[in-house]
Amino acid sequence: MALEDVFKKLVAHCKEYGYVFPSSEIYDGLAAVYDYGQYGVELKNNIKKYWWDSMVLLHENVVGLDSAIFMHPTIWKASGHVDAFNDPLIDNKDSKKRYRADVLIEEQLAKFEDKMNKEVEKAAKKFGDSFNEEMFRETNPRVLETKVKFDELTNRFAKALNDSDLKEIKQIIEDYEIVCPVSGTRNWTDVRQFNLMFSTEMGSNSEGATKIYLRPETAQGIFVNYLNVQKTGRMKIPFGIAQIGKAFRNEIVARQFIFRMREFEQMEMQFFVKPGEELDWFKKWKEIRMKWHQSLGFGAEKYRFHDHVKLAHYANAATDIEFKFPFGFKEVEGIHSRTDFDLGSHQQFSGKKLQYFDPETNESYVPFVVETSIGVDRMFLQIISAAYDEEEIKKDDGTIDTRVVLRLPPALAPVKLAIMPLTKKDGLPEKAREIIDSLKFDFYCQYDEKDSIGKRYRRQDAIGTPYCITVDHQTLQDDTVTIRYRDTMLQERIAVKNVNEIVADKLSLRKLLEKLK
Repeated sequence: MALEDVFKKLVAHCKEYGYVFPSSEIYDGLAAVYDYGQYGVELKNNIKKYWWDSMVLLHENVVGLDSAIFMHPTIWKASGHVDAFNDPLIDNKDSKKRYRADVLIEEQLAKFEDKMNKEVEKAAKKFGDSFNEEMFRETNPRVLETKVKFDELTNRFAKALNDSDLKEIKQIIEDYEIVCPVSGTRNWTDVRQFNLMFSTEMGSNSEGATKIYLRPETAQGIFVNYLNVQKTGRMKIPFGIAQIGKAFRNEIVARQFIFRMREFEQMEMQFFVKPGEELDWFKKWKEIRMKWHQSLGFGAEKYRFHDHVKLAHYANAATDIEFKFPFGFKEVEGIHSRTDFDLGSHQQFSGKKLQYFDPETNESYVPFVVETSIGVDRMFLQIISAAYDEEEIKKDDGTIDTRVVLRLPPALAPVKLAIMPLTKKDGLPEKAREIIDSLKFDFYCQYDEKDSIGKRYRRQDAIGTPYCITVDHQTLQDDTVTIRYRDTMLQERIAVKNVNEIVADKLSLRKLLEKLK
């Protein structure tokens, strides 16, 4: 099945099973804005809990914060967002569609990369175990020819971005004959800058109103509270401040479902370090964060680092952790060494000292910062993409059935246990309710009595429920139930009193956190 078709199925699945809905759908929706349904909000909360505990519980020198969305407008001047928070915009005159010019070029680079990878895959199939990928990439004429094009475009693109040369960016698009995906033409406008911040007004009347911005990132709330946290928490360098919160960006092209939205949620941690030590900490946090992603068990090959071609105005090192979505490798988390730009700039604009006095060296300095920033929504999409599976099952009569299953990590699954009475009579529903009442203080349980037991199993597979407990007539005799395991579909008979003990270990977030040691 084509990856594009897989993604369409995944989007449809999210709506059908209560994970994600188009926002304001009864009014025909609002572009690039989504609502999380009854299961989506549970998964989202579990993701945030996994991140928060991995930061705040596992690191004694990381504490939390919840800053306001509305902030003093000068903050965004100091941070550089008013002047520099722009994306290069280009329109196609035939389709009237608008694009990010840099994304069009990045997609061209991805095509070169795919072309090389296909040559490698063909050779690997041909030569089998004797295949040497490294040697093939260094010697194969077709791969080398494409690699030259890839490197030339990469270098030219990097220079244009670093020089903010909009004419050169357009020239690249023309030289590489990049077409509009809709019209198929190369009838482009000039490239121009587009500021991504939403603005609004605060005040009792229009004459006295102050122009303010919806925050485009949560990081600045941490920086302006750096001194408050450091002093009240008696924090010593190095230390971090973690925050989860909403951010807003007026994206030129918001697409690929919840991957790029105008209202989204971030999980950010700013780690304050001594100047000169930031690159060591940058390297360390790269390792910590990659381990966090890989601990979910979707396969190390699904992740990679991608160093930035162009550094942001505040950074001296930056990389992305990318995940292989159905639409290719894309960023899910950014790790940046932000130097002392933010604290230094806020110190200058506010007139307040934001320095740290180091009792060991008897000196004061503005700390440097290493940032880890991950989108909750992209992490949600990453997990759903990795978990979605269509499995063919051979039935007893020899025919093939297909079950759709979300292989979610049990600790993150919205519903942990489904309790099902075999029938709606003979006291089975009452017994099932009794079992739920004993378990619901520890796990999110769901009672399910509609349809045949087979259909109920399939429904819970599609929701991603790790365990199903079936209450039957034997339960009333010996207080045992059937437990069914989502991933293997195996079933076994266990005592009701042992249900909690059997599932608690695998459903605990602690299991995931222990992998991060």
